[in-house]
Amino acid sequence: MSHYHLPSIHNFTSTLDEKHTHLIVLKNTRGMQVALSDYGARIVSILVPDNTGKLRDVALGFSNIGLYYRADEQFHGVTAGRFANRIAHGKFELNGHVYNLPINNGINCLHGGPNGFHTKIWDRRVSYEAQAEFYLVSKDGEEGFPGNLNVSVTYTLTNDNEIIIKYRADSDQDTVINLTNHTYFNLNGEGSGDILSHQLKINADAYLAVDENQIPIATIPVEGTPFDFKEFKSIAQDIIADDEQLIGAKGYDHCFINNNPISRACATAYSPKSGIRLDVYTTEPGVQLYTGNWMTGNDIGKSGTAYLPYAGFCLETQHFPDSPNQPEFPSTLLKAGSEFTSETHFKFSIEK
Repeated sequence: MSHYHLPSIHNFTSTLDEKHTHLIVLKNTRGMQVALSDYGARIVSILVPDNTGKLRDVALGFSNIGLYYRADEQFHGVTAGRFANRIAHGKFELNGHVYNLPINNGINCLHGGPNGFHTKIWDRRVSYEAQAEFYLVSKDGEEGFPGNLNVSVTYTLTNDNEIIIKYRADSDQDTVINLTNHTYFNLNGEGSGDILSHQLKINADAYLAVDENQIPIATIPVEGTPFDFKEFKSIAQDIIADDEQLIGAKGYDHCFINNNPISRACATAYSPKSGIRLDVYTTEPGVQLYTGNWMTGNDIGKSGTAYLPYAGFCLETQHFPDSPNQPEFPSTLLKAGSEFTSETHFKFSIEK
């Protein structure tokens, strides 16, 4: 097994758009360490103990900031926004006005567009190795979205080996918002092969089926389908099933409907090999399972290994894709002067 350690802080010091980038490290009393970058308000590394007490870095990513700038996969660990996931045809109507957004995913606008929050250097404030806050002002019209939007993302590392992510935002105009964290997890350690043997449970009775452009077209009960994760099963078990939803996406890239309050996990994954368990809790109505289907192998991760398809999985807590165009979905409208808040927890433990 690779010897895992945090990337060098020096390797994350650079300048982009006249702003400086930094690596921020959170630590707790149990040896867990989380490295964050203000480039994209992103998670760079998560070091957690495995079932032998050794630390493994369970977050995919790179050893220096330049590799993030140049990566095929731009979303490693990022705060995705203004609108995480897809908006069909890059357009939506609000208050009688049609807003046109840049197209960067087939015919869609994905994760806020090519110059979304993942490309920004956020301002930061760090408190005692336990908490980091990131701030961004997104100007009216940026990537086509209305309103001057003030956003903050706070990461807190607890002594229960839990990362608590809190989002808040306000706008001076009515706008839409959908924020998520896009960490790719591999509970065997990044660069250690694929995640197909991981055991996964998603507490959802239904998922959103999508068209050929990955836009939701129907809410489908999971029972009797490859999307039934109500009991633990390996990611591999049904990923190559003869199912047009999986064939079109080359694997899982679907939003599951979360019926749980934040006090109950919406999803749980664990690795039989490392013993590391991840429980995800959220206030959001959905969780997007993405199994890294489109990784190219061109990106070389922290341990020197090429990231091939299925090198990591994402559990992106969020509102539903294309919500501004689908009024029956939970609303992503943020009214002028009101406050958006959201919370997600990634809790690590050892599977007994």
